[in-house]
Amino acid sequence: MSSSKLNIEGIMLFEQPFARVPCENYRKVFRTSQKNIERDLGTVQAAASDLAKRGILSSSGGEDDAIAAVDGMISRVENLKRKLTDLNVSAGQPTLAVMRERLVHLSAVENMQSTRDPDFARWADTRLDRWLVDWALRHGRERTARMITHERGVERLVDIELFSDIRRIEEALKRQSCSEALAWCSENKIALRKLKEYIELARARRNLDAIAYAKKHLLSWQDTHLAQIRQATALLAFSPTTNCAPYKRLYNPERWDDLIKAFRLAIYNLNTLPTEPLLHLAMYAGLASLKLPACYDKDTKNIDCPACDASLGKLAEEVPFSHHVNSTIVCRISGKIMDEDNAPMAFPTNGEVYSKEALEEMAAKNDGYVICPRSGEKCKYTSLRRVYIS
Repeated sequence: MSSSKLNIEGIMLFEQPFARVPCENYRKVFRTSQKNIERDLGTVQAAASDLAKRGILSSSGGEDDAIAAVDGMISRVENLKRKLTDLNVSAGQPTLAVMRERLVHLSAVENMQSTRDPDFARWADTRLDRWLVDWALRHGRERTARMITHERGVERLVDIELFSDIRRIEEALKRQSCSEALAWCSENKIALRKLKEYIELARARRNLDAIAYAKKHLLSWQDTHLAQIRQATALLAFSPTTNCAPYKRLYNPERWDDLIKAFRLAIYNLNTLPTEPLLHLAMYAGLASLKLPACYDKDTKNIDCPACDASLGKLAEEVPFSHHVNSTIVCRISGKIMDEDNAPMAFPTNGEVYSKEALEEMAAKNDGYVICPRSGEKCKYTSLRRVYIS
C-alpha cells in the first residue's frame, strides 16, 4: 500500500500557480476599485470642503451654486457606484467563481488515500487536461488549447486569458512597440526599464523626441540606473551604424528578443508560474526517480524504462540520477523487479544475475538449460544459485 499512497504535499507543490493566478486577477480588480474610489471620493471631498468654505465666507450663501455643487457630488458618487458594480459583475464575480472552483478541485484530492482510487484517476485525468492546455498555450497553440478546454469542460481550471494577454504583448514587442508592455507594467506596478522605445527614437535620429522621452520615462530611474541612463544619453551622438561596441550593442535589434524574454519572466514571476510547462516539470520529476547510469549503457538498457527510451531519454539528460535509499534490482531479460516472489538467480561461473521467472521460462524452452545473454555461459537451471537481497 505504501507505494500507492498519495503524496498530497508533492501534489500541492505543483498546484501553487493553479491557485495563485485567480488571486492575482482579483487583486487587480481590488486595486482598480481602490483607485476609482480614491479618485472620485477625493474629488467629492474636495468639493464638499470648498462648499463648506464658501458657505462660511459668503453671507449671501449662494444657494443655487450650492445646489449645483451638491448635485455634481451626487452624480459623481452615482457614477462611482455604477463603475464598481460593472467591475464587480464583469471581473470580480467571475474571478471569485474561478477561485472557488479551483479550490474545490484541489480540496477533492485531500480526501483520497491511494493512487488506485478511481476518483483519483478521474482527478488526475483533469490535471493532465490542464497541463496539456498549459503546454499548448505556452507554445502559441491557442486554438488547440481552447478546443481541449471546451471538450473537457475545464474552462475555469485553465488560464487562457492570461496567456492571450502574454501573446498580445509579445506580438507588439516583435513589432518593436513598447506601448502594450508599458501599459501592462503600469497596471501591475512592476518596474520595466523603458529604454527600448528610447533606442528606437535614437535609431530613427529623432533626437528631440528621444530627449523628451528620456525626461518623461528614464530620469525617474536615475537613482538606481544612472549608468544606463548616461549611456543612453550618449547614444544620441552615435549613428545606428556605429562600430563602437557599447553603442553598437544598444542598437542591436536582437535586444527586442531580450525584452520579450524579460517580459515573459516578469509576468511568470508575478503569477508564480514556472518558466517550463507543468507537463515538462511532471515528466522531469518522473524521469528523475527512474534515471540510472544503466540507462545510458546499451548493454543494460531496459525496454520498459522511460529513461532508457530514445525520445524520453533526451528529457532525462537534463535531470539528475535517481537516488534510492533501498535499491531496486531489475532483471535485464524481463525488465521486472526482482524480489522475494521473483528471486534473483546467479550463474555459477560468471555470477551474472537474472530473475527466477525469466530463467525458468528460458529453461522451459531449452530442455532445462539457460544461457547468459551477456557472456553466453550455458548451464543447467539446477546449477543456478539463489541470491538473497539484504
